[in-house]
Amino acid sequence: MKFNNYRTEGFYDEYFIDDSTCRDAVKVVVEKINRMGKGELLNRQKAAEKAFLNLGITFNVYSSGEGREKIFPFDIIPRIITGSEWNNLEKGLKQRIVALNLFINDIYNKKNILKDKVIPEEIILSSNAYRPICKEIRPPRDIWCHITGTDLIRDEKSRFYVLEDNLRCPSGISYVLESRQIAKKAFPQLFETLKIQPVEDYPVHLFNMLNYIFNRRTDSPTICLLTPGVYNSAYFEHSFLARQMGVELVEGRDLIVENNFVFMKTTKGLQKVDVLYRRIDDDFLDPGFFRKDSLLGVPGLIEAYNAGNVALANAPGTGIADDKAIYCYVPAIIKYYLGEDPIIPNVPTHICSDPKELEYVINNIENLVVKTVDGAGGYGMLIGPKSTKKQQKEFIEKLRVNPRKYIAQPTISLSRVPIINKKNFEGRHVDLRPYIIYGEDITVIPGGLTRVAFKKNSLVVNSSQGGGSKDTWVISDNPEEKKYAE
Repeated sequence: MKFNNYRTEGFYDEYFIDDSTCRDAVKVVVEKINRMGKGELLNRQKAAEKAFLNLGITFNVYSSGEGREKIFPFDIIPRIITGSEWNNLEKGLKQRIVALNLFINDIYNKKNILKDKVIPEEIILSSNAYRPICKEIRPPRDIWCHITGTDLIRDEKSRFYVLEDNLRCPSGISYVLESRQIAKKAFPQLFETLKIQPVEDYPVHLFNMLNYIFNRRTDSPTICLLTPGVYNSAYFEHSFLARQMGVELVEGRDLIVENNFVFMKTTKGLQKVDVLYRRIDDDFLDPGFFRKDSLLGVPGLIEAYNAGNVALANAPGTGIADDKAIYCYVPAIIKYYLGEDPIIPNVPTHICSDPKELEYVINNIENLVVKTVDGAGGYGMLIGPKSTKKQQKEFIEKLRVNPRKYIAQPTISLSRVPIINKKNFEGRHVDLRPYIIYGEDITVIPGGLTRVAFKKNSLVVNSSQGGGSKDTWVISDNPEEKKYAE
């Protein structure tokens, strides 16, 4: 297989400037692949798929009603980001997460940003993710969003934008770590030649952060990862991360609260738990405070948290920053708390709860992407240019009934990266989810999860709708470092 017949098809391609000219950052990779013998790359792709199968790297799909487990699709052609591009993204992500943390703390305490009318109060109070129960709580060390996955896209002019923030229980990091191990086996010579920034130390950063946020005096707090259980779509990741950190994987039924302390049930009796990395949404966390019918959470957990006897990552209430209507105000949030302009801009967004914006969206719906403010997985959205008149009419009715539930954005032609499609290379659209850990310092893992829309011309990269992933290589573009690496 060679790139001789590859076509950019008018899109911004991260490998090729045009059909015959590859970009400087990927020349080594393209030349390596072009030199491979007949069938060699396909054999490496098959070996990677077999490795995913043997490792049990899976996710559960519920949309079809089957609830069946699937192997996570993976393409071995790496997505490459230069060091200078990454440095700017890293600064922008750190800036964003500092501002969002200040925002969440303010919303649940002094509410200065509302008093100063930077954000309409009704936008906050009407959000499904706003938790009045979190008013005036103080998470350990004043950190609310300990783990964040921020989704980025690149447009037809190579500009990066923030598409959305994920601050509740962001998933996908296990695929990043496992993909890297498999990519190393697929391209060992390239890892010897190129200076690729490592991702393998993520579990160490995560563990250190979890240790840090328990601010009571103890050298070794007991840490557990709280999972909804084996039927959760991200259970593979929960067990993977617990194993990598060397901490216990627990379900709600394994924990009990006594005298405002959390204990884990063991064969040797009760063991006090100091920190919970919770992978359960707020709604199910504590039936005494949130959904009373929850069987996944731990009764009394929030009281223990408010008493300072257990630390939770992420803190309850962080989901307010996931609301896509709040997302529209993040540039103003950054300016308000930090006095800075955003380093990474938002995608231009229309808030449908604004009557003028609503009318614009209705009149231009065939050109816009309309999303629910609390949607995920690529569901509950309309991609205007790919929709029918009937679908547009149905969405307009939904907009008029409940405008607060929707935002709209222009259709952006996402950048593309080559994939292996049978015996050819074809371009597919991608996004990027870097992971940010906020503890004593803020750490951004180099690269992140590149999600790929394997369906031709599709803009939906979610695995539940036919998407998959690539390993993301952040490589140095400093000539001295390249020389040293060689």
